[in-house]
Amino acid sequence: MFTNSIKETCNIVYYILHLNMKTIYWTTTALISVFLLWSAYTYIFSKTTIQGVEALGFPNHFRIQLAVLKVLAVIIILIPQIPLQVKEWAYAGIGLFFITAIVAHTAHKDPVFITIINVILIIILILSRIYLGKIYNS
Repeated sequence: MFTNSIKETCNIVYYILHLNMKTIYWTTTALISVFLLWSAYTYIFSKTTIQGVEALGFPNHFRIQLAVLKVLAVIIILIPQIPLQVKEWAYAGIGLFFITAIVAHTAHKDPVFITIINVILIIILILSRIYLGKIYNS
């Protein structure tokens, strides 16, 4: 009887921890996804963003490629059935996007606020990837 209550307690604790891992994963993944979709949208439709990308020295076709890759990355990280290795490549690509953004905006002498936003997004991305691994391993 006592053993059953310990098992039940352990099962409840495991369930709560697993639920929290999923909550953290989906929250961080949703934040990254919303940012990437918004960014991809502005790369295509916002004149200000288009001019800003040109001012950073990137060719027009690169802006379109980034927009398409951001949408693909969102699809990959959001669909649970996609294999972990494919998701890892998407996370790496997203991380490179943020690092490239930091380098480009720093070289262009843009406000530090843009770098801070990108660093925060990198931290959120890392949290998403860590909790993806915890969910896969549990």
